Amino acid sequence: MAFLAHDISMLRLFETFLENAPQLALLLYSVLRTSKAEPAQGVGICTAFLCVTWSLLDYHQSLRSFLQDKYEMGWGSSVVYFLWNLFLLCPRILALALFALLWPYAVAVHFPLVWLAMFLWVTLQGTDFMESPGPEQLYRAVVAVILYFSWFNVAPGRTLHRTIIYHGFILVDSTLLTLAWLWGRPPEEQRPYLVPVLCAALLCYLLGLLLRVAYYGWLHPNVRARPRSSCDEVDAEGRAEGVVEFRSISEPDLVNPRLRCLARSHFPLSALAEPRLLNGAAAV
Repeated sequence: MAFLAHDISMLRLFETFLENAPQLALLLYSVLRTSKAEPAQGVGICTAFLCVTWSLLDYHQSLRSFLQDKYEMGWGSSVVYFLWNLFLLCPRILALALFALLWPYAVAVHFPLVWLAMFLWVTLQGTDFMESPGPEQLYRAVVAVILYFSWFNVAPGRTLHRTIIYHGFILVDSTLLTLAWLWGRPPEEQRPYLVPVLCAALLCYLLGLLLRVAYYGWLHPNVRARPRSSCDEVDAEGRAEGVVEFRSISEPDLVNPRLRCLARSHFPLSALAEPRLLNGAAAV
């Protein structure tokens, strides 16, 4: 049941970025197109942003809750994690909606190009989530859709350089989309209220990056990690080398290979578990 709960959390995340995120961009495009927003539409847009961000937090908490050598996220770290994802997602959706405002059919070209770049990037990272090549390609395709909107780590190892590359790429891409709208908008459609909104979106993105740095620097659960006592070490005796330990459930030796793969990709290892792993991987 615990593994099924995590699978449901992952499927909910996939559904969010395959369905809800594109619908959110379409709804925001419709509001900007008509320059009219009903109260229900405003509430719907705000709720959709919160739901998309909540799916990221829920998945992250679900994955972390299985690991025996990891602290679960507290209220403070959860709030900051939620906020930096929200602040990075909002400007991205706004840039896509503004670009579609003038060239709606160009989005049909932009999305496949960026998706292909993300798909190749994920492929080069060598994911090993599924047991056969066909489903693995499907998994990479879905992850590429998520990366079109938001950051999603899929490979073990330190992610600092990959994070810088990704956010740099998204920042440049979103800036080009916004500049294309500023350059191509007709004089009769000035929409002066959008200029302050764009300035706020830029500040929002920068604030999201600062919150992410603060999260991993001071609020990440691993910052509170302490070496385990000898009593905890006894429970680990007899386990195979290279196996990530999970929190106790009804079957202590039961291991979900997909969950183990994701855990190694997303989270750094504690000082105790790191020497026992073959790869010695450490993710940000």
